[in-house]
Amino acid sequence: MSETYQIAVFDGDGIGPEITAPCLEILDAAMARVGEIDARYTHLPAGAKAYLDEGVALPDRSVAEAHKADAILLSAMGDPDIRYPDGTELVPQIELRIRLGLYAGVRPVRSIPGVRLPLGDARARDMDFVLVRESTEGLFASIGKGVVEQNEARETMVITRKGTEDVVRFSLALADQRRRDGQGPGLLTCVDKANVFSAFAFFREIFDAEAARFPDVRTNHAYVDAMAIEMLRRPWDLDVLVTENMFGDILSDLGAGLMGGLGFAPSADIGDEDAVFQPCHGSAPDIAGKGLANPTAMFLSGGMMLEWIGERQGSASATKAGHLIRDAVDMAFSDGDLVTVDQGGEVGTRAVFDRVMQCLQKVTPRPTV
Repeated sequence: MSETYQIAVFDGDGIGPEITAPCLEILDAAMARVGEIDARYTHLPAGAKAYLDEGVALPDRSVAEAHKADAILLSAMGDPDIRYPDGTELVPQIELRIRLGLYAGVRPVRSIPGVRLPLGDARARDMDFVLVRESTEGLFASIGKGVVEQNEARETMVITRKGTEDVVRFSLALADQRRRDGQGPGLLTCVDKANVFSAFAFFREIFDAEAARFPDVRTNHAYVDAMAIEMLRRPWDLDVLVTENMFGDILSDLGAGLMGGLGFAPSADIGDEDAVFQPCHGSAPDIAGKGLANPTAMFLSGGMMLEWIGERQGSASATKAGHLIRDAVDMAFSDGDLVTVDQGGEVGTRAVFDRVMQCLQKVTPRPTV
């Protein structure tokens, strides 16, 4: 029996539409190769264009339609020249996380064969860890609520028991799954600043209590500044990290740098019912329309989406299609001759798409477990 999944698509701003269209072709090709699975796409308004057209960056109807879908694919959003009256940028992607309760921000940090890495150590080629940032609370809870006076400005960090329990349980389950899959040692690190802030001591206390429920997962703690150093010194030894929203925002960009840049960094924001998949990078309006954008992060985010659908829906076909995309990306870059513009080369959107599409037809599908 054929499987059909409904995907809500936010095409984004700037380079967003330029990387979304080829991503949908890659998704369709991967599903076609597997067979008996396809997708129906519903394109929804959000971002700078929606703000100019409707006065809101994330219309209510877009949220409602996204919630109905099996998964949500979101491209780069926003435009630094289009801002709210208080001077802040439009961040509909963050609002969507909050409104849909997407508490687990999953940021894989994995070396892609052939992609230039900033670390000279050969062991960096074995880098494969995951940063999980709590996505609805922390310092981001102050968005739209900050107080600015003549001589002082204040933002409030919020860490709740439920929010922390949710993201820690998710991270423990992820570390356990990676252990069982042979992808990691089953080690979860709590990244905080518990030596200075009582809110992080609270975060750590909850982490330790939840960790006791997962005896097969080893756990430890690290202060965020020390972890930033460890990510540079020995990223190949890391497995799963869990941390507060703002710390996760910063460390995930560091992780993207370790991979070769934001153009290679996929992400997901996952809750109990919904999940959004998107590249970590911004909309880059300065290169929009020039065909220079690196679509790799978007392709990998689409692959993550299919893998998540496979796990949630019990679909071996969706999982296999997601794996095909990741493996095709690895094959496409493995020779080292595909050097994208963001890495100092001359390869743009179309050339990356063409190579990944070719490899998608060549790569050997992984066996179904």
